[in-house]
Amino acid sequence: MTMTPTAGSARQALRQATMESHQRVDDLFSHFSLEDSASYAAFLKAHARALAPLEEMARPDAPRLPLLARDLADLGETLPAPLAAPPSPSDACRWGVRYTLEGSRLGGAMLARRVGPGLPRAYLSAVHEKGGWAAFQRRLDDAAAEGGEPWIDDAIRGAQAAFGLFAAAAGGTAPAHG
Repeated sequence: MTMTPTAGSARQALRQATMESHQRVDDLFSHFSLEDSASYAAFLKAHARALAPLEEMARPDAPRLPLLARDLADLGETLPAPLAAPPSPSDACRWGVRYTLEGSRLGGAMLARRVGPGLPRAYLSAVHEKGGWAAFQRRLDDAAAEGGEPWIDDAIRGAQAAFGLFAAAAGGTAPAHG
C-alpha cells in the first residue's frame, strides 16, 4: 500500500472521537469480577446483549457470538435477549461498528488473563491473527478514502452507537443512536 497524506486518518479520527465513550465502557465493565463465576457470567451476558445486534449489523469476518455462547453454556447459562440494534446503518456506519468490535478483541486478550482458573475464556481469547488488526485498519482507511469526511463522520456515529450499546448492556444509560 502506498502511503498518502491521509493514510491512517480514519482510524485516528475514530480513535479520537470515541476515546471518552471507550473509557466509559471500560469503567462500566470494570465493576465485574472475572475471577468469580457468577460475576463473570453476568459480564458475558452483558457483552452478549450488545454483541448480538452489533455483529448482525456489522457482519464481521470472524464473529465471536458463538464463542461467547459456548462460554456461557460452559457456565450453565444461556444467551440473554439482545438489545435493540441501532437503525439500519450505512456502509460507513457498519465500518464504525466493526472498528469498535475489532478493537475490543485487543482488550479481550488482556482481560482473558484475568479470568479465574477453570472458567471458560474462548470469547475473550478470540484475538486477531498476526497482522489482523493492522490489516483491518488498512481496509478501514481504504474504505474511508473513497467516502471522504462525510464517510468518516458516519463511521464515527456507528462506533459511538456500538459503544453506547455496550454501555447500556453494562448498566449504563440507554444507547443514543446518532
